[in-house]
Amino acid sequence: MSRPFVTEAVMVAIYGQLLAPPAPVEYIVPYTTILELYEFQSSADPMMDNPADDQHVKTKIGEMISYFEEPLNKKKIERALSVPWAKSPAILFGDQVSLTIINAMDTAQFGEFFDPIETELLLTSQRLGIPILTDQVELIARIIESESPVQVFDIDDFDFAMDDEPLDQV
Repeated sequence: MSRPFVTEAVMVAIYGQLLAPPAPVEYIVPYTTILELYEFQSSADPMMDNPADDQHVKTKIGEMISYFEEPLNKKKIERALSVPWAKSPAILFGDQVSLTIINAMDTAQFGEFFDPIETELLLTSQRLGIPILTDQVELIARIIESESPVQVFDIDDFDFAMDDEPLDQV
């Protein structure tokens, strides 16, 4: 059985360790975060301080976009877009990793503390009862401060998160 996490498409694109986990993993990715990849790719603003790192990240984002645009993967994603909260069939990345796209809907429930994509991450995590995986320390702090009923892991703690028991099994 694979360990599920809610995360953004850009996290999977730029953090290589997420595509080489020690055990099977499923990333649940809100569709709006896939759209965000196009914005990152075309933006003139650097994502990283180092120009070589920035170019590498944009290359990885381009590779992920191309993978999502392959006919079979595109068809899987389009299936999820027909109904709110529908999930796509799994999109495989090797033997250990699968991505499931979810048509999450921002209900502005957390609008005071979180932007629309962060809200979709929170709502998806709550709805499915699975933890969020992110590199955004500020987001983690706001989740804790707002006492949101979700579990969240920093990407630096990915190996620990893979070993951790889900909240509903503790």
